[in-house]
Amino acid sequence: MSSPAPLRTALSANFGGLPRPFWIVFAGMIANRIGTMVVPFLVFYLGSRGITTAQTGGIVVALGAGGMFGPLLGGLLADRIGRRPAVIIGLVATPAGLGALLAAPNAVTLGVAAALLGLTSGIYRPAASALVGDVVGTDLRGKAFSLLHWGFNIGTAAASAGAGYLAGRGFWLLFLLDGATCLVYAGIVLVGIPKDLPRPKVTKAPGSGGYGVVFRDRLMVAHMALSLLGITIYTQTEFTIPLAIRSDGLSPAVFGMVGVANAVLVVALQPVLYGRLSGLPRVKVLAASWALIGLGVASTGLAHQAWQYVLTVVVWSLGEVVNGVVAGAIVTDIAPEEARGRYQGAFSWVWSAARLAAPVIAVGLFTTIGPAALWWGCAVVGLLTAVATVRLTGAVERRLSVTQQVETKVLEPA
Repeated sequence: MSSPAPLRTALSANFGGLPRPFWIVFAGMIANRIGTMVVPFLVFYLGSRGITTAQTGGIVVALGAGGMFGPLLGGLLADRIGRRPAVIIGLVATPAGLGALLAAPNAVTLGVAAALLGLTSGIYRPAASALVGDVVGTDLRGKAFSLLHWGFNIGTAAASAGAGYLAGRGFWLLFLLDGATCLVYAGIVLVGIPKDLPRPKVTKAPGSGGYGVVFRDRLMVAHMALSLLGITIYTQTEFTIPLAIRSDGLSPAVFGMVGVANAVLVVALQPVLYGRLSGLPRVKVLAASWALIGLGVASTGLAHQAWQYVLTVVVWSLGEVVNGVVAGAIVTDIAPEEARGRYQGAFSWVWSAARLAAPVIAVGLFTTIGPAALWWGCAVVGLLTAVATVRLTGAVERRLSVTQQVETKVLEPA
């Protein structure tokens, strides 16, 4: 019989060494993502309520507007009252937003409820990321955030598989499961994460209590600006690829195939690529991800048949995996300990801003200049973003060196 040693070595390399609080967050996040069904099916739910296309657009914008403020509030709470209570507050508040959306009687109140849902659902994420940054050291930080991205996609794939079935039997089931899994995640954190986790240091310097500490940090601002460009390209996969598929006269089922292919590739490749990329400089890995995403999304312009669309998914999905290995860790590397919540909140805000910008850019270019301008723009901006990101390597490594010295002093016996 062959020795199980190679298998144990592989499992240890991908999953070993991480503390218990991390696995609590990981398990809760997967449970929560499995139930995240309302927002992906929001357009279909609004259609079942008789909401017009124009009204639906306004409600979706309201959801995005609320999502701009949720991460900022969550990051602030994480630094002010602690990571654990901030996570719990966000997860308990989200079902209230879901209930308001389900009960709203007309388009106006649906818009208000959507904004509330966008706000509440964004609170817990930066707090959870800051918690992981607190309990995982710099050497294992890349592994931790890579696994979070992997688990996120496992939950998303499961949700996609079940949401269509449940929606056919009543949209209220989506709301029920979504709210229930938020409460399950809150319960897991309440029971599994100890109250005596290290609290962030309270800084007394003037102006240090808000987001000024983030926006005065030129390195973080540069990272956010470049990430905004890269993420805006990535989110074209949600808005522009469906437009292209429809323009080619293909069935919506083709977009379903694209989503399934993406989920399978991410879940399969993330554990494999982590071991190969973990020893490389994180910023250079991030730069490679922007290039892959830009070229992958741009290659959509070459696709006109179902199999061609699925083939293009391989390139940008590989970029997503590479990005997931390092992106969350880099923010924690840059952030001072006492402001990790706000740094993660600001980075989550970048995602929300990109999700608002992407459809505007997509529809504007697609319907005026033409699809070719959009695809060429994705390629050029992706490559330029990659080149500019590489130039941050030295600054991030110097910041990380300082962070490691601080953590070493904290761990030294008195």
